[in-house]
Amino acid sequence: MISYIKRYIKNFDYPLFITYMFLCLFGLVMIYSASMVWSVNVYGYEPDFFYKRQILNLLVAFPVFLIAAFIPYKHYRRKSIMAIMLFVMFSLLVSVHFIGDLVNGARSWIILGPIRLQPSEVAKIILILYFASVFTNKRSKGKLDSINESIAPPVTILVIAFFLILSEVDMGTAGIILFVCVSMLAASGILFKTFVKLFSIIFGLILLVSPILYLVRDKLITPKRVERLEAFWNPFEYELDAGFQVVNGYLAIGAGGVKGLGLGQSVQKLGYLPEPQTDFIMAIIAEELGIVGTFIVIGGLGFIVLRAFSIALSTQDTQARMIATGIGSLIGIQTFVNLGGLLGLIPLTGVTLPFISYGGTSIVLLSLAMGILLNVSMFVKNEKIRS
Repeated sequence: MISYIKRYIKNFDYPLFITYMFLCLFGLVMIYSASMVWSVNVYGYEPDFFYKRQILNLLVAFPVFLIAAFIPYKHYRRKSIMAIMLFVMFSLLVSVHFIGDLVNGARSWIILGPIRLQPSEVAKIILILYFASVFTNKRSKGKLDSINESIAPPVTILVIAFFLILSEVDMGTAGIILFVCVSMLAASGILFKTFVKLFSIIFGLILLVSPILYLVRDKLITPKRVERLEAFWNPFEYELDAGFQVVNGYLAIGAGGVKGLGLGQSVQKLGYLPEPQTDFIMAIIAEELGIVGTFIVIGGLGFIVLRAFSIALSTQDTQARMIATGIGSLIGIQTFVNLGGLLGLIPLTGVTLPFISYGGTSIVLLSLAMGILLNVSMFVKNEKIRS
Protein backbone atom coordinates (compact mmCIF):
# COMPACT_ATOMS: atom_id res chain seq x y z
CA MET A 1 0.00 0.00 0.00
CA ILE A 2 2.79 2.43 0.94
CA SER A 3 4.72 1.59 -2.24
CA TYR A 4 1.56 2.20 -4.28
CA ILE A 5 1.10 5.64 -2.67
CA LYS A 6 4.75 6.50 -3.41
CA ARG A 7 4.31 5.53 -7.08
CA TYR A 8 1.03 7.44 -7.08
CA ILE A 9 2.74 10.66 -5.96
CA LYS A 10 5.81 10.12 -8.16
CA ASN A 11 3.82 9.50 -11.35
CA PHE A 12 1.06 12.03 -10.63
CA ASP A 13 0.07 13.88 -13.82
CA TYR A 14 0.28 17.45 -12.52
CA PRO A 15 -0.39 19.23 -15.86
CA LEU A 16 -3.61 17.23 -16.29
CA PHE A 17 -4.66 17.89 -12.69
CA ILE A 18 -3.87 21.62 -12.84
CA THR A 19 -5.79 22.03 -16.11
CA TYR A 20 -8.81 20.22 -14.66
CA MET A 21 -8.77 22.37 -11.51
CA PHE A 22 -8.32 25.57 -13.49
CA LEU A 23 -11.29 24.84 -15.76
CA CYS A 24 -13.54 23.96 -12.80
CA LEU A 25 -12.64 27.14 -10.89
CA PHE A 26 -12.79 29.29 -14.02
CA GLY A 27 -16.23 27.83 -14.71
CA LEU A 28 -17.32 28.67 -11.16
CA VAL A 29 -16.39 32.34 -11.67
CA MET A 30 -18.19 32.49 -15.01
CA ILE A 31 -21.30 30.78 -13.62
CA TYR A 32 -21.56 33.53 -11.01
CA SER A 33 -21.07 36.24 -13.61
CA ALA A 34 -23.47 34.70 -16.14
CA SER A 35 -26.30 33.75 -13.77
CA MET A 36 -26.60 36.61 -11.27
CA VAL A 37 -29.25 38.58 -13.20
CA TRP A 38 -31.11 35.56 -14.56
CA SER A 39 -31.23 34.06 -11.08
CA VAL A 40 -33.01 37.12 -9.65
CA ASN A 41 -35.25 38.17 -12.54
CA VAL A 42 -36.46 34.76 -13.72
CA TYR A 43 -36.30 32.48 -10.68
CA GLY A 44 -36.56 35.02 -7.87
CA TYR A 45 -33.45 33.59 -6.21
CA GLU A 46 -30.46 35.38 -4.72
CA PRO A 47 -27.86 36.57 -7.29
CA ASP A 48 -25.37 33.95 -6.11
CA PHE A 49 -27.85 31.02 -6.09
CA PHE A 50 -26.31 29.07 -8.99
CA TYR A 51 -22.81 30.01 -7.83
CA LYS A 52 -23.43 28.51 -4.38
CA ARG A 53 -25.06 25.43 -5.88
CA GLN A 54 -22.04 24.88 -8.13
CA ILE A 55 -19.73 25.18 -5.12
CA LEU A 56 -21.70 22.35 -3.50
CA ASN A 57 -21.45 20.37 -6.74
CA LEU A 58 -17.67 20.85 -6.75
CA LEU A 59 -17.43 19.80 -3.10
CA VAL A 60 -18.87 16.48 -4.23
CA ALA A 61 -16.93 16.37 -7.50
CA PHE A 62 -13.42 16.90 -6.09
CA PRO A 63 -13.53 13.92 -3.65
CA VAL A 64 -14.99 11.78 -6.45
CA PHE A 65 -12.08 12.85 -8.67
CA LEU A 66 -9.47 11.99 -6.01
CA ILE A 67 -11.04 8.62 -5.17
CA ALA A 68 -11.24 7.68 -8.86
CA ALA A 69 -7.62 8.75 -9.36
CA PHE A 70 -6.51 6.49 -6.49
CA ILE A 71 -8.44 3.33 -7.51
CA PRO A 72 -6.47 1.21 -10.03
CA TYR A 73 -8.42 1.28 -13.28
CA LYS A 74 -7.91 -2.47 -13.79
CA HIS A 75 -10.55 -3.10 -11.11
CA TYR A 76 -13.21 -2.06 -13.62
CA ARG A 77 -12.49 -5.25 -15.59
CA ARG A 78 -14.18 -7.35 -12.92
CA LYS A 79 -17.39 -8.86 -14.24
CA SER A 80 -19.20 -8.25 -10.96
CA ILE A 81 -18.40 -4.53 -11.04
CA MET A 82 -19.45 -4.21 -14.68
CA ALA A 83 -22.69 -6.10 -14.00
CA ILE A 84 -23.55 -3.69 -11.19
CA MET A 85 -22.71 -0.69 -13.38
CA LEU A 86 -24.89 -1.92 -16.24
CA PHE A 87 -27.75 -2.65 -13.83
CA VAL A 88 -27.52 0.89 -12.43
CA MET A 89 -27.33 2.42 -15.91
CA PHE A 90 -30.36 0.62 -17.33
CA SER A 91 -32.36 1.09 -14.13
CA LEU A 92 -31.84 4.84 -14.39
CA LEU A 93 -32.43 5.01 -18.16
CA VAL A 94 -35.72 3.13 -17.82
CA SER A 95 -36.86 4.86 -14.61
CA VAL A 96 -36.48 8.35 -16.08
CA HIS A 97 -39.32 7.58 -18.53
CA PHE A 98 -41.70 7.00 -15.62
CA ILE A 99 -40.53 9.30 -12.83
CA GLY A 100 -38.43 11.83 -14.75
CA ASP A 101 -39.27 15.53 -14.87
CA LEU A 102 -40.01 17.20 -18.20
CA VAL A 103 -37.48 20.03 -18.71
CA ASN A 104 -37.35 22.01 -21.98
CA GLY A 105 -39.28 19.31 -23.82
CA ALA A 106 -37.01 16.44 -22.70
CA ARG A 107 -37.70 13.94 -19.92
CA SER A 108 -34.05 13.57 -18.94
CA TRP A 109 -33.94 14.31 -15.22
CA ILE A 110 -34.75 12.37 -12.06
CA ILE A 111 -35.34 14.81 -9.20
CA LEU A 112 -35.20 13.48 -5.64
CA GLY A 113 -35.49 16.42 -3.26
CA PRO A 114 -32.36 18.56 -3.66
CA ILE A 115 -30.71 15.96 -5.91
CA ARG A 116 -31.07 16.30 -9.70
CA LEU A 117 -29.71 13.31 -11.62
CA GLN A 118 -29.38 13.00 -15.39
CA PRO A 119 -29.17 9.26 -16.25
CA SER A 120 -27.72 9.88 -19.72
CA GLU A 121 -24.64 11.49 -18.10
CA VAL A 122 -24.18 8.35 -15.99
CA ALA A 123 -24.47 6.23 -19.14
CA LYS A 124 -21.56 8.05 -20.82
CA ILE A 125 -19.03 6.98 -18.18
CA ILE A 126 -20.40 3.47 -17.65
CA LEU A 127 -20.36 2.69 -21.37
CA ILE A 128 -16.73 3.86 -21.64
CA LEU A 129 -15.70 1.57 -18.79
CA TYR A 130 -17.85 -1.30 -20.10
CA PHE A 131 -16.46 -1.17 -23.65
CA ALA A 132 -12.88 -1.03 -22.35
CA SER A 133 -13.53 -3.95 -20.00
CA VAL A 134 -15.24 -6.22 -22.54
CA PHE A 135 -12.71 -5.77 -25.34
CA THR A 136 -9.76 -6.12 -22.98
CA ASN A 137 -11.11 -9.39 -21.58
CA LYS A 138 -11.83 -10.76 -25.05
CA ARG A 139 -8.40 -9.75 -26.35
CA SER A 140 -6.71 -11.55 -23.46
CA LYS A 141 -8.58 -14.71 -24.53
CA GLY A 142 -7.73 -14.25 -28.22
CA LYS A 143 -11.36 -13.63 -29.15
CA LEU A 144 -11.21 -9.91 -29.96
CA ASP A 145 -12.51 -10.33 -33.53
CA SER A 146 -15.22 -12.84 -32.67
CA ILE A 147 -18.55 -11.28 -33.66
CA ASN A 148 -20.71 -13.48 -31.43
CA GLU A 149 -18.54 -13.43 -28.32
CA SER A 150 -16.75 -10.07 -28.48
CA ILE A 151 -18.57 -7.62 -30.74
CA ALA A 152 -22.29 -8.38 -30.55
CA PRO A 153 -22.84 -8.11 -26.75
CA PRO A 154 -21.35 -4.61 -26.21
CA VAL A 155 -22.87 -3.28 -29.45
CA THR A 156 -26.29 -4.57 -28.37
CA ILE A 157 -25.86 -2.83 -25.01
CA LEU A 158 -24.84 0.37 -26.83
CA VAL A 159 -27.82 0.28 -29.21
CA ILE A 160 -30.31 -0.30 -26.37
CA ALA A 161 -28.81 2.55 -24.33
CA PHE A 162 -28.73 4.77 -27.43
CA PHE A 163 -32.43 4.35 -28.13
CA LEU A 164 -33.40 4.72 -24.47
CA ILE A 165 -31.59 8.08 -24.39
CA LEU A 166 -32.98 9.04 -27.81
CA SER A 167 -36.50 8.38 -26.53
CA GLU A 168 -35.85 10.96 -23.79
CA VAL A 169 -35.64 13.43 -26.71
CA ASP A 170 -31.95 13.91 -25.86
CA MET A 171 -30.43 13.60 -29.33
CA GLY A 172 -27.27 15.47 -28.36
CA THR A 173 -26.20 13.01 -25.65
CA ALA A 174 -27.29 10.00 -27.72
CA GLY A 175 -25.11 11.17 -30.61
CA ILE A 176 -22.13 11.86 -28.33
CA ILE A 177 -22.33 8.36 -26.82
CA LEU A 178 -22.48 6.77 -30.27
CA PHE A 179 -19.40 8.63 -31.56
CA VAL A 180 -17.44 7.99 -28.34
CA CYS A 181 -18.06 4.24 -28.53
CA VAL A 182 -17.13 4.14 -32.22
CA SER A 183 -13.83 5.90 -31.41
CA MET A 184 -13.18 3.31 -28.70
CA LEU A 185 -13.83 0.49 -31.14
CA ALA A 186 -11.20 2.02 -33.42
CA ALA A 187 -8.74 1.95 -30.50
CA SER A 188 -9.57 -1.63 -29.52
CA GLY A 189 -7.41 -3.21 -32.22
CA ILE A 190 -10.14 -5.12 -34.06
CA LEU A 191 -9.57 -5.89 -37.75
CA PHE A 192 -11.08 -3.82 -40.57
CA LYS A 193 -13.24 -6.72 -41.77
CA THR A 194 -14.60 -6.99 -38.24
CA PHE A 195 -15.50 -3.29 -38.43
CA VAL A 196 -17.50 -4.00 -41.61
CA LYS A 197 -19.36 -6.83 -39.90
CA LEU A 198 -19.92 -4.62 -36.88
CA PHE A 199 -21.63 -1.87 -38.86
CA SER A 200 -23.74 -4.51 -40.58
CA ILE A 201 -24.94 -5.61 -37.15
CA ILE A 202 -25.67 -2.02 -36.13
CA PHE A 203 -27.60 -1.43 -39.36
CA GLY A 204 -29.58 -4.61 -38.78
CA LEU A 205 -30.43 -3.60 -35.22
CA ILE A 206 -31.59 -0.19 -36.45
CA LEU A 207 -33.88 -1.91 -38.98
CA LEU A 208 -35.30 -4.07 -36.19
CA VAL A 209 -36.17 -1.12 -33.97
CA SER A 210 -37.31 1.18 -36.80
CA PRO A 211 -40.98 0.11 -36.42
CA ILE A 212 -40.80 1.19 -32.76
CA LEU A 213 -39.26 4.52 -33.78
CA TYR A 214 -42.12 5.01 -36.25
CA LEU A 215 -44.66 4.48 -33.49
CA VAL A 216 -42.99 7.08 -31.23
CA ARG A 217 -42.10 9.51 -34.05
CA ASP A 218 -44.33 12.23 -32.60
CA LYS A 219 -42.33 12.08 -29.36
CA LEU A 220 -38.95 12.21 -31.08
CA ILE A 221 -39.81 14.81 -33.71
CA THR A 222 -41.52 17.41 -31.55
CA PRO A 223 -42.64 20.82 -32.88
CA LYS A 224 -39.91 22.44 -30.79
CA ARG A 225 -37.26 20.25 -32.41
CA VAL A 226 -38.60 21.05 -35.88
CA GLU A 227 -38.39 24.77 -35.02
CA ARG A 228 -34.77 24.31 -33.89
CA LEU A 229 -33.88 22.65 -37.19
CA GLU A 230 -35.54 25.46 -39.15
CA ALA A 231 -33.73 28.05 -37.03
CA PHE A 232 -30.46 26.21 -37.65
CA TRP A 233 -30.67 26.97 -41.37
CA ASN A 234 -31.57 30.63 -40.86
CA PRO A 235 -31.58 31.77 -37.20
CA PHE A 236 -32.22 35.42 -38.10
CA GLU A 237 -35.55 34.50 -39.69
CA TYR A 238 -36.61 33.13 -36.29
CA GLU A 239 -34.72 35.61 -34.12
CA LEU A 240 -37.70 36.16 -31.80
CA ASP A 241 -38.51 32.45 -31.51
CA ALA A 242 -36.40 29.33 -32.10
CA GLY A 243 -33.39 31.33 -33.28
CA PHE A 244 -33.43 33.65 -30.26
CA GLN A 245 -30.57 31.97 -28.41
CA VAL A 246 -28.31 31.62 -31.44
CA VAL A 247 -28.80 35.22 -32.59
CA ASN A 248 -28.14 36.63 -29.12
CA GLY A 249 -25.14 34.33 -28.85
CA TYR A 250 -23.78 35.90 -32.04
CA LEU A 251 -24.39 39.37 -30.59
CA ALA A 252 -22.50 38.43 -27.41
CA ILE A 253 -19.52 37.10 -29.35
CA GLY A 254 -19.46 40.14 -31.62
CA ALA A 255 -19.69 42.58 -28.71
CA GLY A 256 -16.76 40.97 -26.90
CA GLY A 257 -14.19 41.48 -29.63
CA VAL A 258 -10.61 40.60 -28.74
CA LYS A 259 -10.38 41.65 -25.08
CA GLY A 260 -14.06 41.60 -24.07
CA LEU A 261 -16.24 44.09 -22.21
CA GLY A 262 -14.78 43.06 -18.85
CA LEU A 263 -15.73 40.45 -16.26
CA GLY A 264 -19.33 40.97 -15.13
CA GLN A 265 -20.09 43.50 -17.89
CA SER A 266 -22.14 41.29 -20.22
CA VAL A 267 -25.29 42.82 -21.71
CA GLN A 268 -26.75 39.58 -23.09
CA LYS A 269 -27.02 38.02 -19.62
CA LEU A 270 -29.48 40.76 -18.60
CA GLY A 271 -32.33 38.69 -20.01
CA TYR A 272 -31.53 38.46 -23.70
CA LEU A 273 -29.81 35.07 -23.51
CA PRO A 274 -31.91 32.37 -21.73
CA GLU A 275 -30.15 30.21 -19.10
CA PRO A 276 -26.74 31.81 -19.78
CA GLN A 277 -25.05 29.69 -17.08
CA THR A 278 -25.63 26.39 -18.91
CA ASP A 279 -25.07 25.51 -22.57
CA PHE A 280 -24.55 29.13 -23.73
CA ILE A 281 -21.98 30.09 -21.10
CA MET A 282 -19.27 30.37 -23.77
CA ALA A 283 -21.21 33.28 -25.31
CA ILE A 284 -20.91 35.15 -22.00
CA ILE A 285 -17.20 34.29 -21.78
CA ALA A 286 -16.69 35.65 -25.30
CA GLU A 287 -18.63 38.83 -24.47
CA GLU A 288 -16.89 39.55 -21.17
CA LEU A 289 -13.39 38.20 -21.82
CA GLY A 290 -13.25 38.33 -25.60
CA ILE A 291 -11.33 36.06 -27.93
CA VAL A 292 -8.55 35.86 -25.34
CA GLY A 293 -10.84 34.30 -22.72
CA THR A 294 -12.42 32.02 -25.31
CA PHE A 295 -9.04 30.70 -26.44
CA ILE A 296 -8.01 30.07 -22.83
CA VAL A 297 -11.04 27.82 -22.31
CA ILE A 298 -10.69 26.05 -25.65
CA GLY A 299 -6.95 25.68 -25.01
CA GLY A 300 -7.57 24.04 -21.62
CA LEU A 301 -10.15 21.63 -23.02
CA GLY A 302 -7.95 20.94 -26.03
CA PHE A 303 -5.00 20.14 -23.76
CA ILE A 304 -7.06 17.54 -21.87
CA VAL A 305 -8.21 15.93 -25.12
CA LEU A 306 -4.69 15.81 -26.59
CA ARG A 307 -3.26 14.56 -23.30
CA ALA A 308 -5.83 11.75 -23.23
CA PHE A 309 -4.97 10.70 -26.79
CA SER A 310 -1.26 10.94 -25.97
CA ILE A 311 -1.80 8.58 -23.04
CA ALA A 312 -3.72 6.20 -25.31
CA LEU A 313 -0.90 6.15 -27.87
CA SER A 314 1.75 5.61 -25.19
CA THR A 315 0.52 2.29 -23.84
CA GLN A 316 0.22 -1.30 -25.03
CA ASP A 317 -2.46 -2.01 -22.44
CA THR A 318 -5.80 -2.36 -24.25
CA GLN A 319 -7.94 -1.27 -21.32
CA ALA A 320 -5.81 1.82 -20.62
CA ARG A 321 -5.79 2.76 -24.30
CA MET A 322 -9.55 2.39 -24.68
CA ILE A 323 -10.38 4.29 -21.48
CA ALA A 324 -8.09 7.18 -22.43
CA THR A 325 -9.52 7.24 -25.96
CA GLY A 326 -13.08 7.17 -24.63
CA ILE A 327 -12.60 9.99 -22.13
CA GLY A 328 -10.65 12.13 -24.60
CA SER A 329 -13.32 11.59 -27.25
CA LEU A 330 -16.10 12.36 -24.76
CA ILE A 331 -14.64 15.73 -23.78
CA GLY A 332 -13.64 16.60 -27.35
CA ILE A 333 -16.96 15.66 -28.97
CA GLN A 334 -19.03 17.28 -26.21
CA THR A 335 -17.02 20.50 -26.57
CA PHE A 336 -17.55 20.46 -30.34
CA VAL A 337 -21.30 19.87 -29.99
CA ASN A 338 -21.63 22.72 -27.48
CA LEU A 339 -19.57 25.22 -29.48
CA GLY A 340 -21.08 24.00 -32.76
CA GLY A 341 -24.56 24.84 -31.47
CA LEU A 342 -23.38 28.25 -30.26
CA LEU A 343 -21.81 29.10 -33.63
CA GLY A 344 -24.67 27.68 -35.68
CA LEU A 345 -22.55 24.88 -37.17
CA ILE A 346 -24.98 22.22 -35.89
CA PRO A 347 -28.52 22.40 -34.44
CA LEU A 348 -28.83 23.27 -30.74
CA THR A 349 -28.85 20.21 -28.49
CA GLY A 350 -28.65 21.60 -24.95
CA VAL A 351 -25.30 19.87 -24.35
CA THR A 352 -23.17 21.63 -21.71
CA LEU A 353 -19.58 22.84 -22.04
CA PRO A 354 -17.36 20.40 -20.05
CA PHE A 355 -16.22 21.70 -16.62
CA ILE A 356 -17.48 25.22 -17.37
CA SER A 357 -21.29 25.08 -17.56
CA TYR A 358 -23.49 24.88 -14.48
CA GLY A 359 -24.66 21.37 -13.62
CA GLY A 360 -24.23 18.90 -10.78
CA THR A 361 -24.47 15.56 -12.59
CA SER A 362 -22.22 16.82 -15.37
CA ILE A 363 -19.37 18.13 -13.19
CA VAL A 364 -19.42 15.14 -10.82
CA LEU A 365 -19.30 12.55 -13.61
CA LEU A 366 -16.74 14.48 -15.65
CA SER A 367 -14.62 14.66 -12.50
CA LEU A 368 -15.01 10.89 -12.13
CA ALA A 369 -13.83 10.50 -15.73
CA MET A 370 -10.85 12.79 -15.12
CA GLY A 371 -9.90 10.85 -12.01
CA ILE A 372 -9.93 7.60 -13.98
CA LEU A 373 -7.88 9.23 -16.76
CA LEU A 374 -5.35 10.45 -14.19
CA ASN A 375 -5.04 6.91 -12.82
CA VAL A 376 -4.47 5.57 -16.34
CA SER A 377 -1.85 8.29 -16.92
CA MET A 378 0.03 7.25 -13.78
CA PHE A 379 -0.03 3.61 -14.90
CA VAL A 380 1.37 4.55 -18.32
CA LYS A 381 4.18 6.57 -16.69
CA ASN A 382 5.01 3.64 -14.43
CA GLU A 383 4.91 1.31 -17.45
CA LYS A 384 7.47 3.51 -19.25
CA ILE A 385 9.78 3.54 -16.21
CA ARG A 386 9.71 -0.27 -15.99
CA SER A 387 10.46 -0.67 -19.69
